[in-house]
Amino acid sequence: MESPKTKPNRFIDPTMLFRFEIPIRKDELNWTDKGLELPDRCRVPSFGSLADRPSYADVRIGWSESGLGFHLRVVGKRQLPWCRDTRLDESDGFHLWLDTRCSPNIHRATQYCHRFLFMPAGGGPRRERPVASLIEINRARTNPKPIPPEALKIKTVARHDGYELSGLIPDHAMTGYAPKDQSRLGLYFAVLDRELGWQTLSLGEEYPVMEDPSLWAEADLVD
Repeated sequence: MESPKTKPNRFIDPTMLFRFEIPIRKDELNWTDKGLELPDRCRVPSFGSLADRPSYADVRIGWSESGLGFHLRVVGKRQLPWCRDTRLDESDGFHLWLDTRCSPNIHRATQYCHRFLFMPAGGGPRRERPVASLIEINRARTNPKPIPPEALKIKTVARHDGYELSGLIPDHAMTGYAPKDQSRLGLYFAVLDRELGWQTLSLGEEYPVMEDPSLWAEADLVD
């Protein structure tokens, strides 16, 4: 899916010139009936803005020995999110790629590479329920171990100009997740929105970021 708001107007995306490394802060990841709240220190940048891609979402990610969690707030919307549980790749929401072994030189995903999707709606008979899913990565050499849908926690709150979305990925839902032994992850995310465009950690969809781990950033799990 291409959007005129995300189409590059340069010959080379400036984020292609850098190898990004970001800290992911440790947090208790206390899940409540309101989802997950993360402090300001857990906010992560969207370097895609260097290439004039939109920046409309506040993205925060935290980690603990028991897993990874995030909180997302999207603002500036006038339309409802476009979400379909039958068309996950194209749906609005938070798409997160993780390599628990941080292998920046590989071009095809291994069993340690994961793609998670959290979308604020699209499930249920009326498509009003939030959906969390582990999606297979195209051209992967091998896939991570399968997980039951209920393994992923998700919570969404509608706002007058957007929505808030939080999710929790437990350690057993990530093949190879062992922060005490492996404190670096390969990481990439994209906030997809048909109305507002793609907000990305770095490169945009004109590059094969959805399947090539060498194009992902590196995340350092820190206290």
